Amino acid sequence: MILQPETDDLAAYLAADQAIDHRHPELRRLAAELATPEAAFHHVRDQVAHSADAGAYSGAFRASEVLAARNAICHSKSHLLAALLRAQGVPAGLCYQRLEDGEGGFVLHALNAVHLDGRWSRLDARGNREGVDARYDLRTERLAWPVRPELGERDYPGIFATPPAPLLRALAQTVPGQGGYGHLPGELPGSGADG
Repeated sequence: MILQPETDDLAAYLAADQAIDHRHPELRRLAAELATPEAAFHHVRDQVAHSADAGAYSGAFRASEVLAARNAICHSKSHLLAALLRAQGVPAGLCYQRLEDGEGGFVLHALNAVHLDGRWSRLDARGNREGVDARYDLRTERLAWPVRPELGERDYPGIFATPPAPLLRALAQTVPGQGGYGHLPGELPGSGADG
């Protein structure tokens, strides 16, 4: 798949916004302590629990809130990884996949793209568990969920500098402790099932 950045201006992938608030002092401190993109990836993947795996949903979606809660869904974990990378001066964006949910519908999964070595590479810090083995690899994708087109799953090629507004609104309405993801879109907002 050929990744498609929203813009060729890498400064857009270094900016702070509502969700990727990398100017927060604790984020900047941790980014400096971790020092490398690979260490930032491993921290988010391994030290911040995925809400579904933890059996509890923090509701955090801003990177600074995710850092404090140490628990979030994939969307929010991708905001934290983007924030840590941007605080290290590494351009980072957001990518999405539409995945089958096991109940006849779809869920929208979030991951990151990072611009290193003159190219974009996707990384997925969702968090490993049995059957999920995402790795830091800039040459060969090692994502949590390879898509299965025969089930209607898909990779969206876009690299977003900020989360799409409808997704951000849905994340902001999340109630901490509430189970399920029915309030979140099952596909990338504005894309249509075939978009």
